[in-house]
Amino acid sequence: MAKQSFEAALKKLEEVVEKLESGEVSLDQSLKLFEQGIGLVRQCSQRLDEVESKVQMLVSDERGERLEDFS
Repeated sequence: MAKQSFEAALKKLEEVVEKLESGEVSLDQSLKLFEQGIGLVRQCSQRLDEVESKVQMLVSDERGERLEDFS
């Protein structure tokens, strides 16, 4: 699966879920959609992990303000 933006992957995942929930696809097509959905979930999760590791949070304490990794 080609890497796409988080937003595009999420939109595609929503489309896959709608198709699966419709009940109008064959068993074989359902399996293909499920596999595609798993790949999209992994891609979205990986991107969120990448972004989370870059986010920094401003923290105030007795020594003043400092930047701290978000976790």
